[in-house]
Amino acid sequence: MTTSDDQVGAAVDTAYREEWGQVVATLIGLTGDWDLAEDCAQDAFAAALATWRRDGVPRRPGAWLTTTARNRATDLLRRDAAGGAKLRQLAVLTRDPDEPPMEEIPDERLRLIFTCCHPALPFPTRVALTLRTLAGLTTAEIARALLTAEPAMAKRLVRAKRKIQEAGIPYRVPPADLLPERLAAILAVLYLIFNEGYDEAEGDDARRALTAEAIRLSRVLVRLLPSEPEPRGLLALMLLHEARRATRTDDGMLVTLEDQDRTQWDQALIAEGVETLDTALAERRAGPYQLQAAIAACHAMAPDLGSTDWPQIGTLYTELARVAPSPVVDLNRAVAVAMADGVPAGLALVDELAESGRLEGYHLLPATRADLLRRDGRVAEAKLDYEAALKLAPTEAERRYLSNRLREL
Repeated sequence: MTTSDDQVGAAVDTAYREEWGQVVATLIGLTGDWDLAEDCAQDAFAAALATWRRDGVPRRPGAWLTTTARNRATDLLRRDAAGGAKLRQLAVLTRDPDEPPMEEIPDERLRLIFTCCHPALPFPTRVALTLRTLAGLTTAEIARALLTAEPAMAKRLVRAKRKIQEAGIPYRVPPADLLPERLAAILAVLYLIFNEGYDEAEGDDARRALTAEAIRLSRVLVRLLPSEPEPRGLLALMLLHEARRATRTDDGMLVTLEDQDRTQWDQALIAEGVETLDTALAERRAGPYQLQAAIAACHAMAPDLGSTDWPQIGTLYTELARVAPSPVVDLNRAVAVAMADGVPAGLALVDELAESGRLEGYHLLPATRADLLRRDGRVAEAKLDYEAALKLAPTEAERRYLSNRLREL
């Protein structure tokens, strides 16, 4: 009995989201050819549309797709006179002889994630390659989401694959002594992908989809590295931020945490984020993503701004500044101090930052100072800082918010 087009289409769409990275990763591991792997994966999904309608959706769609893609790759290599040589020329992707055998690695995607995010690749390239190879986004989708011309993005991806070959970047999970450094590179890529979507213009579906992909890939990473707490910390941070998405803008204008409608926050995501964070913190190795998630949890669980645990947030920012020093962290800590100990205490820290010059040109420095001055009743000074922030604000939503503050003053 045939399966309806709608049922097959839905099954293939689901399989594409869940299985694309695994199918491609397996084929790269077998052939060493990134382009061949992507082409054969595409062929397998195309074949699924016809075969599953006739025979029904298989019990294990991922296994069916992987087998179909592998058979397609084998056929193509057999027809190619250079195919045999290609299979032997895997120096680029040769596994380390000291690496655990294949059956001890639970998922080929783990190798692929580490390869896409290798430190030898430029950071923007890691982001694009991760979205193309692991998430299955097309070149056009990546270019649109990252605000880059499609031809330029295509060249970037070609250069990335060429560099993997020419530089001999290994297709492997790094040895234990390199794991923390390499894992940090992966987490940075996933968080940037999330933020690219989280800061999207209202209604921009291409960019909004990036947050979903970042969360999905983070879930994969958590499953692949269950004993590492920082991937859980990052996943918790994303979930807690995503829970507030619907309230962050109103008619194209930024809505600050103080004015967001907390009844509209996604309580299921908050509960999952807090539970994920608790599991990570149980390892007692709190890294920067866990600390940021803990700060986000303080906000998410407070019924209103006034009942937020600002002293705890200040303490968390102090610890975050110790493990991951940043002037932006110092600026956020200043806000927490202002809320916990009074505006003058926070303003003093903001003024120190301004004098240091470490945040010159960063719009949130004058915006933060303006907000604290407004709270302190220093209207004339606040107006000057709101005007300075307005000139530096990078998004239309933020410019509308700052303009509105100026009108209120």
